This record gives sequence, structure tokens and C-alpha cells, in this order.
Amino acid sequence: MTTSTARRTHLRPATETSAARPAHFLLLLVTVAVLNVVGMVMVLSASSVVSLTSYGSAWYFFERQLIWTVLGVIGFAVALRIDYRRWRAWVTPLLFLTIALLTLVLVPHFGVYVAGSRRWLGAGSVTFQPTEIAKLALVLFAAHVLTRRENEIGDWRTSVRPILLVVVVLGGLVLLEPDLDSAILLGVVAGALLVVGGVRMRHLVAAGLAGFSAAVVLAAAAPYRRARLLTFLHPTASAANGGYQIVQSLIALGSGGVAGVGLGAGHAKWLFLPNAQTDFIFSVIGEELGLIGSLAVLGLFVAFAVLGIRTARRAPDRFGMLVAAGVTVWVVAQAAINIGGVVGLLPVSGVPLPFISFGGSALIFTMIATGILANVARQAR
Repeated sequence: MTTSTARRTHLRPATETSAARPAHFLLLLVTVAVLNVVGMVMVLSASSVVSLTSYGSAWYFFERQLIWTVLGVIGFAVALRIDYRRWRAWVTPLLFLTIALLTLVLVPHFGVYVAGSRRWLGAGSVTFQPTEIAKLALVLFAAHVLTRRENEIGDWRTSVRPILLVVVVLGGLVLLEPDLDSAILLGVVAGALLVVGGVRMRHLVAAGLAGFSAAVVLAAAAPYRRARLLTFLHPTASAANGGYQIVQSLIALGSGGVAGVGLGAGHAKWLFLPNAQTDFIFSVIGEELGLIGSLAVLGLFVAFAVLGIRTARRAPDRFGMLVAAGVTVWVVAQAAINIGGVVGLLPVSGVPLPFISFGGSALIFTMIATGILANVARQAR
């Protein structure tokens, strides 16, 4: 075999024709595309009233979401074209960039202060959340360490400690914003990667207990977090105050019935339900599309989970397997946290519903991460 032939053979998995691509790769593309379309439609419906009352145009939020969706598709396409193995060379620079941005967002006059939190960088209508970069950086870093230290996986000092240290640093900076929900999500993603990476059970249990204890203490320490937990347990007891949002969410979901009141015909978005186009967009889905629409959206995330797991199982190498697992857990866990809060099964969180909620940086970086997942799926066995 000549050198040029060998090179072409080596690159073939990344450039194969669509006819030879794995079926789950094509299904993944379709699932992500449908989720984005659902997001565009529901953002338009959920935001039309607040757009009109606040900006004089019912299309304001939709037009911004359209721009972000286009940027997200571009990011997905670029990530899909890059061999996922090349990200290993960029892990360290990306991690340091993430830490720098998370630090910068806490600095007055740099971080944008909104509703008691500093979570954004930028100016005017052009802002982004460094927390979204942190999710991607953590997945790539943990996958890289667990791949490089595969033969030392039983030694927690070389395999577990570096990942936990990064989680503490990233999670600590995110907590200072403050954003406990995103910090917990980072811990969930890291824990899942440690499990998939084959870390010993006693190390997993120790790390899990430490993380759970820290989350409970932090949730109970701040008055507003403690109030959120109490509201979650008895939302109707404070329906006019702390429980107002979840009560309105449940009313919207209950009003939808089986088939919904019709797309665009919901009442919750008429300023009854705060953050209808962001954190509580699933409530609008439940009201306007009913149980059928809600189950369809849940089915899309289940399909994403199944396709992500299948990609991880069939990945060409350990790094690809871990990256696929990390991205899948990131998206599915975030969806579960969001929907769980909306339906009252979990405390209300500030994390958006992936692909569907209004928001720029969350959508763009989720699409980039999904593009990396798709690259792994395209090269899967």
C-alpha cells in the first residue's frame, strides 16, 4: 500500500460518503434539526406578547433567536468537519480560556449584572455566558485525562483528582456568579464521565457523597436558595410569591389537556408566566400542544439520548466514546433538570431547555458540542 493510499484510508471515516455513514449519524442530524425547528416555532409563540409589549414588535425575540440558530448551525457544521481527535490538542488552551472568562465575568464593569447575578460578558444585546463554554471544556478535559490515564484508572490521584480539581475550580467560579444549577450540572457531567471511564466504585462513591453534600449545604446556605427548596415542596403555600411561577406553569400544563389549546393560542404567555420563552418554554409547549406535543418533545430528547449512547458504544476509540457520553449526558441532564422544574418534580432551575429555550450562547455552544458528537457518530463502527 502506498503512502498516499494509506493516508486516504486513514482519513476515510471522516470523509466517507453519506451512503456509507452509520444510520444513527443521520438520525442524530434529523433529531437535532427537528429540536431546533421546534425551538424556533415555540420561541416565536412564547415570546410574541412580551416582545410586543417591551419592544413594539412581536418578532423581536424570534429574530434574535433566528440569528443565533444560524450561528449555531454554522458552529455545528464546523465542529462536524473537524476530526474529534484534534480537540485533544486544544483542551488546555480552552480550559485556561474558560477559567479566564469565568473570572472576568465576576469583575465589575466587565460582567453584565442582571437580576442579582453576573453571568454574562458583552454589551447591549450582544452578550454570552462563559458557563456554556465551561460545559464543553469540562467534557473535553475529562475525556482527555481519562483517555491518557487509562492504564492508571485505579489510581485516584492521577485519574480522578485532576478532574475533580477542574470541577471545583469551574464550579466555584460559576457559584460566585451565582449559578448553583449550572455548577450542579457540571458535577453531574463529570460524575457521569468518571462512571463511563471505569473509575473504581469506592472513588465514585466518595466523590459522589462529597458533591451531594456540598450541593445540599450550598442550597441551604443562601436564603433565596433555601426559599426555592421550600417552595418546591409546597408551591401552593406561596402561590402569590415564591411559588407563583411554578403554580402558573402547572396551570398552563393542565390547561393544555391532551391535544392543547392550539399553537399560538395559549394564555400563559400573556404575562401570567414569567420567563415563558426561556426557562419555562416547556409550559407553553404543554399548554399549546398538549400532552401529545409534550410527549413528542420528550421523545426527541429520548431519541437524542439513545443515539448518543449508541455513538459512545460504537466510537472508534476511548476518547471518542467519552466525548460522546459527556455531550449526551450534558444535553439530556440539562433537559431533565429544566423539565423537572417546570412540571414540579424538581426545584425550579435557571438552566434553559437545550435547543428550544430562547438564548444565544446556550444554543451556540450546545450546537458546537453536538457537532463534535456527530463527528464521532459519523466515524463510528
